[in-house]
Amino acid sequence: MTPPAGGPGPRRRDRHGRGMRGPIAPPQVPLAASRADLFADLVQDSVERLERRWPQLADVDFHVLEVPQAGGTFPVWNDEAVPLGGVMPARDGQRARVVVYRRPVEIRSKGRDERAALVHEVVVEQIAELLGLTPETVDPRYGED
Repeated sequence: MTPPAGGPGPRRRDRHGRGMRGPIAPPQVPLAASRADLFADLVQDSVERLERRWPQLADVDFHVLEVPQAGGTFPVWNDEAVPLGGVMPARDGQRARVVVYRRPVEIRSKGRDERAALVHEVVVEQIAELLGLTPETVDPRYGED
């Protein structure tokens, strides 16, 4: 049967129920977590590990941003070096902030384990800068991975 002239083409139907009709998995299943969510979990895990040793970190805000922003409040990057994180000390009634940049860290790591180790290194380095300590003082296992 041919469609009438000027009308829509033949209708195609999905006879086998294929196609995206909704979420692949329920929200509580890890498959439903985005890459950004998984990365934020790595940062949170690292912070929780360090808070046991440094309780004053409870007064620090930790953030994940996609990439460093030119002209922002954190270190500006150039063609030679893109920062993996940044720190802003507390001032004017605002809490101290530590930021980890997701995309530069992801680009420099291959796989979840390497990414988790790099995230932890970045968090340790930023906390060390904030507290005026060496990274080895903040985490004695720094650099062992």
